Amino acid sequence: MPKNLNRRQFLGSAVLGGVALTAAGSGVSLAAAESNGISVSSGGASKVKNVIYMIADGWGHRFIDSTSFYKNNKRDVQIYNDFPVKLAMSTYSHTGGYDPDLAWTSFDYFNQGATDSAAAATALASGTKTLNGRINIDPDGNKLNTFIHHAADLGKATGVLTSVMLCHATPAGFCAHNIARGNYEEISYEMIEESTLSLIMGAGHPWYDDNASRVDEPDYRMVGGQGVWEKLMLGQAGTETGAPWTLIETRDEFLNLQSGATPERLIGIPMVSSTLQFSRDGETDESAFSKPYNKNVPTLAEMAKVALNHLSKREAGFALHIEGGAIDWAGHANASGRMIEECIDFDNTVQAVVNWIEANSSWDETLLIVTSDHECGYLTGPGSGEESAPMWRPIHNRGIENMPGNEWHSGGHTNMLVPYFAKGAFAEKLPMHAVGEDPVHGPYIDNVTTANLLFEWLA
Repeated sequence: MPKNLNRRQFLGSAVLGGVALTAAGSGVSLAAAESNGISVSSGGASKVKNVIYMIADGWGHRFIDSTSFYKNNKRDVQIYNDFPVKLAMSTYSHTGGYDPDLAWTSFDYFNQGATDSAAAATALASGTKTLNGRINIDPDGNKLNTFIHHAADLGKATGVLTSVMLCHATPAGFCAHNIARGNYEEISYEMIEESTLSLIMGAGHPWYDDNASRVDEPDYRMVGGQGVWEKLMLGQAGTETGAPWTLIETRDEFLNLQSGATPERLIGIPMVSSTLQFSRDGETDESAFSKPYNKNVPTLAEMAKVALNHLSKREAGFALHIEGGAIDWAGHANASGRMIEECIDFDNTVQAVVNWIEANSSWDETLLIVTSDHECGYLTGPGSGEESAPMWRPIHNRGIENMPGNEWHSGGHTNMLVPYFAKGAFAEKLPMHAVGEDPVHGPYIDNVTTANLLFEWLA
C-alpha cells in the first residue's frame, strides 16, 4: 500500500465494490461476483443492440477527484460512480506491461513504458495491442478491424465524435488505419471518403483558429485535403461508400438536430481549429472558467445528443465512440484549470448519454462504457514523492469552485491503471474478465478486453 495513503483515500471515486479474484491474474469467479452483489444474468438480452464507448483521453483517478471537489465539494458524485461495474484498466501497448507488485514500490514506476493514444485506441477498439504511433496496424503490419467495423457489418449505424480534431489518434483508432498517427490528411481522407461510418464529428475546421475566428489561409489537413473539403461543401463527399455526407458547422445547426429527422450521413465540424475550447486564449495556470468560452461552438454533450438522435434511427442498432480528447491536452500542459473544464464537459456528456438511454432506449439493450486510454501528467496531491520511500498523497479539497490542491509529475503519459465504469447490457459480465488485482485499485481488466467481448456480444 502506498505510504501515507489508505486504499479509500487514494481510490476516491473509483473504489471498487469488493469483487474478489479467484487468484491474481485469473479473473473473477462467478461465485465471487454473485457474492459481492454483481448480477451475472444478461437482463434478458441475448446480445447487445447498442454500444456507446466513451473515452476521456488522458483521464486518471485523480482527475475525477479534482473535478468532483471543484464542482461538488466531495467525492463520488459523478453519474458513473453509480454504475454497477467499477473496475480499473491497464493500458500498456505491445512492448509494455503492468506489474501491480512493482507499481507501488517506486514512485517512478508509472513514468515508464506508457502507451500513446494511437496504440491505446487500437487496443480499445480492435482488441489487439500494437506499437505506439500505429492506428489499427498490428506489429507485423497487418490491418486490424474494430468493433465499429464489426457493427457496420451487422447492419448497425456507426459513428465517432470528439472534442479535438476528428482525425486525432483516438477517434481514428476506432475506425481508420495508418502506420503513423500524424498522417492526419491520410487518416481523415479514409474516414470521410473510404469508411462506411454514419456519423463523424470533431474539430479541425480549415477556416477557423483556436479562438473560433476566421483565418486568411486555410489548413485542409484535418479534413482530408482541399479536394475533400470542397466536396463536403457541395454535398458530394463519401459517395464511394454510401450516401453523401451532409456537413454542419454552426452551433445552431447542431442544436437543431438534437431531435427530429436527420440526413442519412452526417458530418459535424464546428468552426474551430484543434479543440472545442481547450486551446482558446489564456494561460495554462489559470483557474477553471477564467476565460470566456468560444462562441458558436457546440459542447461535447450537444454533439453527443445529435449523434444519438441520428444513429438511433437505424433499426439494427448502433455503435458510437465519444471522446473527451482535450483532457489529455490539459495533462500534457499540466493545466489544472482547463483539465477541470474538460472533465466537467465530459461528465456532462456522460449525464446526457445516460439521460438519452433512459428516455429513448433501455439498459437491457444498450451498453455504456466510460473509461480512459491512459493517464497523462501523473497527477497527485501536493507533497507526493518527496521522500525516499514511495509516497502518494490525495488531492486537497478546497471547496466548490476553488481550485483543488494537486501537483503534476510528468508532461507525458503514464502507465497508471485508469478508471473503468460500465452499465447496461452484459456489463455485469465484465468483472469476470479481470486479469489481475492491484493493491490500490483492486481487480483490473486490460485494454484489449472490451473490444474482444464486443465482437461476441454485438448482434
